Amino acid sequence: MNPQSSSSFPLLDRRRFLCGTGWALALPLFESLPVFRVRGEGRAGQQKRLGCFYFPDGVPMPRAEDPAYQDWAWFPHGNGRDFAFTKCFEPLASLRSDLTVISGLSHPHGRNVHGHNNADQFLTGAATGTGDTDYRNTISLDQEFARHVGAQTRYSALVMSTDGGTGTARGAHTISFNRHGRPVPAENRPKRIFDRLFVKSDADAARRLALSQSALDDLLTDTKRLKKRLSAHDRQSLDEYLQSVREAEVRVQKAKHWVNTPLPSVSGDHLNLEITPNEPREYLRTMFEMIYLAFKTDVTRVATYQIGRENGVGISDHLSRAIGFPNAHQLSHDTKKPDGWKNFATYCQFLHEEYGRFLMRLKNTPEPSGEGSLLDNTLLLFGSASSAFHLSRNYPLILAGGRNMGLEHGQYLNFAGGNAYRGGWAPGDQEPWTKKASQEDLPMSNLFVAMLQRLGVETDTFSDSTGRLEGV
Repeated sequence: MNPQSSSSFPLLDRRRFLCGTGWALALPLFESLPVFRVRGEGRAGQQKRLGCFYFPDGVPMPRAEDPAYQDWAWFPHGNGRDFAFTKCFEPLASLRSDLTVISGLSHPHGRNVHGHNNADQFLTGAATGTGDTDYRNTISLDQEFARHVGAQTRYSALVMSTDGGTGTARGAHTISFNRHGRPVPAENRPKRIFDRLFVKSDADAARRLALSQSALDDLLTDTKRLKKRLSAHDRQSLDEYLQSVREAEVRVQKAKHWVNTPLPSVSGDHLNLEITPNEPREYLRTMFEMIYLAFKTDVTRVATYQIGRENGVGISDHLSRAIGFPNAHQLSHDTKKPDGWKNFATYCQFLHEEYGRFLMRLKNTPEPSGEGSLLDNTLLLFGSASSAFHLSRNYPLILAGGRNMGLEHGQYLNFAGGNAYRGGWAPGDQEPWTKKASQEDLPMSNLFVAMLQRLGVETDTFSDSTGRLEGV
């Protein structure tokens, strides 16, 4: 996104430039751009973790008068601690005391935009524009937290998705964006993830690090000479690039710290690391297991997983084959058909089942260096950037874990009040997203402020927040 033009560097040796750029993008996988010095291991008992998960296409939102409303609506019935799950949440019922369901939040910049355009801003809240030329993004929640804790672990953040890579503007394959608003590529191959996290790199790693440092030194020398001969516009472009080089230097220093540090001993014998989304249920379990193992061994404390790409594009749309449906996105369109709401909700059940399995793994694992369980020290956000059909309002959100951070769960925070299903639709209705927002949700960034504070980050703002979300 927003690549630098090579014409900005007319006198810089192109081979050296490509070498430096390629290295900076490639080393190391899953790293964000940490701005704090390497401090090594955190103090025992102080680990706090963040995991964020995104699913596309919204959720079932039948109107209250629809017979499907009682069983197959996504949001619970009730409010506060007096609420009842629908059948959508049956797989998560045993985890009721470990999670909070939230309604009535959305990003102001996305409320009147088609729901398939907003995965990019789910964790950023940015005004990403309406076309390719005006696309702009900002740092995502996970990468903001990684800036504060990433130097304490081997990897600053683990970024994953089912489709892999970065995707396109408003067609994201990643929900993670660095502090320049550029997408952080997501990995989707379990074996590659496992090998990067737990398999010893070759013995040549130290030599390659030394070469990387040498290449960076040469680049800085060349660019200092070059800067005197550039226009003001080109100097600005060069300064942006040099900032990336300086950040790469920080990463080199961190990599030197870890290159001779033994990797955790983790067996992958229980995993099929060659699994693909063509076997969707096992694939999801394996991807969640990668995050579980990463958290358990403390190789990272930040992880994101984009379960699916919006608009029915990519292999992630076939995850619904696990429950006998060919395409997940089509289920959101077929709700006007007989059993349409039930079928769509059954897919949500499937996602909840696999997510619940992951939560239970965390809950049943004692914290290695502190009190409680892994879940008690891990804050997890699961949700989508649309609710009803293509509607970018009233996001369906589940917050879980973090008991040792002071969170109290077993509640439904219904900030939408009696209008939680205002986006519901029926056969013959105009699509909800085409109607301009008539009621303001609370900014979702208010939730991000509360989450960051629970995670120990001293801040009162994030993106377009107007305060701290109450009740979290």
